[in-house]
Amino acid sequence: MTVPLDEAVPVDPSPRRRQPRAGGDPVKALLHRHRELCERAVDPLEIAAGLEAHGITDRTAARFRHRDVFSLAEELYARTPRDRSPSAPSAGIPVRPEAVRGFGYALLPGALALGAAAAGMPWAGAAAVLATVAALGRPGRAAAGRVPAPVYLLAALALGWAVHRHGTPLGVALAVAAAPGYLAGAVLAARARRRLTTSRGLEDFADGVRPLLLGTLALFTAAAAGAAALTGAPQSVAVPLAVLLFLTRLLLGHGVPRGALLAALALVLALLPVPAAPFAAAAGLLVPAVLALSRASAHAQRP
Repeated sequence: MTVPLDEAVPVDPSPRRRQPRAGGDPVKALLHRHRELCERAVDPLEIAAGLEAHGITDRTAARFRHRDVFSLAEELYARTPRDRSPSAPSAGIPVRPEAVRGFGYALLPGALALGAAAAGMPWAGAAAVLATVAALGRPGRAAAGRVPAPVYLLAALALGWAVHRHGTPLGVALAVAAAPGYLAGAVLAARARRRLTTSRGLEDFADGVRPLLLGTLALFTAAAAGAAALTGAPQSVAVPLAVLLFLTRLLLGHGVPRGALLAALALVLALLPVPAAPFAAAAGLLVPAVLALSRASAHAQRP
């Protein structure tokens, strides 16, 4: 039986358009996925740090036809429409009201502890511990905008136990070390940002920032030793505990993933009733802290 032409299934005379292949422009797909990051970034380095935080490495960048993450970030930045010109990164420590206020907060623990100890207050040691633990929230900004409560609690327990064993001067020394800790952290953040602008890859940045981290840590260690000498605290306990707190503040202040967990484990180790516990805790946190703080994403500016 023959089907009349006018009753046949109509055929669309226009050719069906081919759907573009997903792999045709992989950078465009990546731009769409991270549009908020790209639009918020003030320079390509911010995008590179954000991509690294999302797990994109130099090896991954090769799939997007780029030699490294920084090169990929430059293309993403160039292809992102924006209404304002990028601002140049600060060459030094930014002197803003927030920075001045943060330094004031860092001075308070030492001032309170010294005043209470000089007045012979029986609760001077406890006050020094509480003031020092409160300073963990300064400088910087912790992950999710707050310092996790378990880290506060563990720090209070570790310092309280140490002050109970070694006396009030130890607590005062740790409180006094909060101010140089703030300055060291501020200098580290500023210099790492400068290094970020001159690096040409994630590995290049890490190789350059690790000596900076270790140098900053050495300067802070010297300041902590000076605080211990000033207050008469035992250096073998005061210096490792001060370094442990300094690394904890850096991990939390830079919003390092799992930074709170690393700090909590080290603080638990410091609670052990053995003489070497403070040194072992500081040494155990040093390596993972340096590795984590060597990542570009740890030094990206936060809104």
